[in-house]
Amino acid sequence: MDASLTALVAVPTFVAVCLLVALPTTGCGDTPPPPLPEGNTGIAAKYPGDAGIENDPAVVFHDDFEECRTTADLHSRWDAVVHEGNMHITEEPADVYGGRRALEIAIPQQGDPLSVDVGRTLAAEQDLLFLRFYAKLDEGFAVPRTSVHNGGSISAGYWRGESAGPGKRADGRNKFLVNFETEVAVPGRPPSPGPLNIYIYHPEQRTDYGDHFFPSGTVMPFTSQPHSFGPHFVSRPDVLPELDRWYCFEYMLKANTPGQRDGRVACWVDGKLIADFPNLRFRDVETLKIDRFGVGLFIAKNTVRENKKWYDDVVAATSYIGPQVAAGSG
Repeated sequence: MDASLTALVAVPTFVAVCLLVALPTTGCGDTPPPPLPEGNTGIAAKYPGDAGIENDPAVVFHDDFEECRTTADLHSRWDAVVHEGNMHITEEPADVYGGRRALEIAIPQQGDPLSVDVGRTLAAEQDLLFLRFYAKLDEGFAVPRTSVHNGGSISAGYWRGESAGPGKRADGRNKFLVNFETEVAVPGRPPSPGPLNIYIYHPEQRTDYGDHFFPSGTVMPFTSQPHSFGPHFVSRPDVLPELDRWYCFEYMLKANTPGQRDGRVACWVDGKLIADFPNLRFRDVETLKIDRFGVGLFIAKNTVRENKKWYDDVVAATSYIGPQVAAGSG
């Protein structure tokens, strides 16, 4: 692992096996999933500094916030801008990854839940989506043991119909959701933010509020119970990102073929593959497709301090994107 990433060793690692339970999908196969790319081998390598990346045929969305002078300008690219009053377009050099501007989100110190995010509905729904974004948390970021979501979100049907929103289970026909974020206030671990993980709504979720998948293979809640990631799952060290540091985060959601367990989620940090979860079931019907993505920050009880997060250079595409390469290279 890169020296810039801190590997946690405090969590137990489980070897994932096929569970002997009756599911409406085929079981683990002998064929390993296709290998995944890493580093500067994706779309971004063809567009130094991301210049012109929005014109690539695989790219479905790009926002570097350079055209945003105020938060009102966010509406031109994002069809959901939630709690705009808690957003700011910053030009502070330390709080911008590339160019002149970035998106700043601030959650005030308070006891009430608050979600501040931007989201985009896809004009053409997808079976596969990659979402890349640059992000950093402020230097003193601290949250008590509470519900927190901070990072990217990719979903299908999650915000429509009777099952919309949190606390209503995915059943293979109504919705699924995958967020790439940090956990917080995990017992036995350092203070928040905690390690990177996938927060997921899927038909086999353990509670009404979804599961957390960690790169090591640990699943919350009920960490003593392994999940069936199949015989080709590779346990990797869990990753604790540093505060006040920009990272390139990217993840992939591949919806399964109905009747098969070929769904997959993979995560990269600065172009390095840090997690790969194969053998997943998201849907039982072909019509349930990825329809929305976004980035943001949610804290249920932000009672310690005001907390901030910054985002820059967001790209969504149907193939691996990879980190930016320096302008003038390539």
